[in-house]
Amino acid sequence: MDIFEKCMKYTAARDAMALGYYPYFFPMSDNEGTEAVYEGKRLLMCGSNNYLGLTTHPRVRQAAIAAIERFGTSCTGSRFVNGTLELHVRLENELAEFVGKEAALVFTTGMQVNLGTISAVVGRGEYVVLDKDDHASIVDGARLSWGETRRFRHNDLKDLERVLVSLPEDRGRMVVVDGLYSMGGDLAPLPEIIAITQKYGARLMVDDAHATGVFGGGRGSAAHFGVTDQVDLIMSTFSKSFASVGGFIAGDEQVIHYIKHHARAMIFSASLSPANAAAALEALHIMREEPEHAERALKNGAYMRQEMRRIGLDIGESVSPIVPIYIRDDVRTLITWKMLMDAGVFTNPVVSPGVPEGSQLLRTSYMATHTQDQLDHALEVYEQVGKQVGLI
Repeated sequence: MDIFEKCMKYTAARDAMALGYYPYFFPMSDNEGTEAVYEGKRLLMCGSNNYLGLTTHPRVRQAAIAAIERFGTSCTGSRFVNGTLELHVRLENELAEFVGKEAALVFTTGMQVNLGTISAVVGRGEYVVLDKDDHASIVDGARLSWGETRRFRHNDLKDLERVLVSLPEDRGRMVVVDGLYSMGGDLAPLPEIIAITQKYGARLMVDDAHATGVFGGGRGSAAHFGVTDQVDLIMSTFSKSFASVGGFIAGDEQVIHYIKHHARAMIFSASLSPANAAAALEALHIMREEPEHAERALKNGAYMRQEMRRIGLDIGESVSPIVPIYIRDDVRTLITWKMLMDAGVFTNPVVSPGVPEGSQLLRTSYMATHTQDQLDHALEVYEQVGKQVGLI
């Protein structure tokens, strides 16, 4: 059998392209934060993770330019050998202080943080316990480890306890959850999860990719709940609020030291480019100095949730600037996405198997830099299209 046979038989994406309902890999000719341009048409961007709107902030841009002028465009090596700059170390130190941990370690992408951290920490004969809605990078990190994976129903505390009580007490166990879930926009109940993990002697890692910069004064979901000292590992990415690319893990110094010397995803990858490191560092400074960005992002999210519920859209349990529109059918999700695009509003369709059957949705998200007029225009389009497709 030819190993490429499955490639030749894969037609789903091409079929969607032929019908004009292929929603992925759009090559934007411009992206100005709250607006983007595709094929000469200006779109209202309601599908970005640029929660604080810092990708176009003059200070962030200048920091990246200055780093290129000083260091060039690449470090051309792994952090382990020739790829560590003083800039990386400074970023790590300031991130650790910001999120309230002893130490932090920077990786080249957020995906690599979870691949490297989980596979390094969870060893043979040990267990990693995941929420069923955890990000794919967490799932893949668990798969790369030598340990065994167990899963519990999303935010179901009784199911989490059921899983933990079934595991041997003499084996290492780590629970990994998203602080803020990227599809539903709902928070993990960290205080209750901590009570259960501590009861059974398990460690807790929180992926705060979407919460950092927005919740807890920008410090994330653990700070939001006041439980930073009880979360063992805090992960986040630079590709959302930090207006860059990359990511980090933060925790006790001894644990971070171990990960630094065992995380293959970091050891065998070229280090974060100087421009990306400098951009993330400057975004961090802005978060500290200008908390109004996070406040505005939360305010815009609250307004959109209120108004989307008022017009009759199903937005689930969102409590954040991530506001899903549940459609619960693949075909109707793509039709609704296309109608919104044609009306000038960019959203992200998520269909099965990306989400379970019956949970198909349009993922919308809102930035600190969205104006009131832009938000109101999006609501008008949502209501108009929602009525046309029978969502309202």
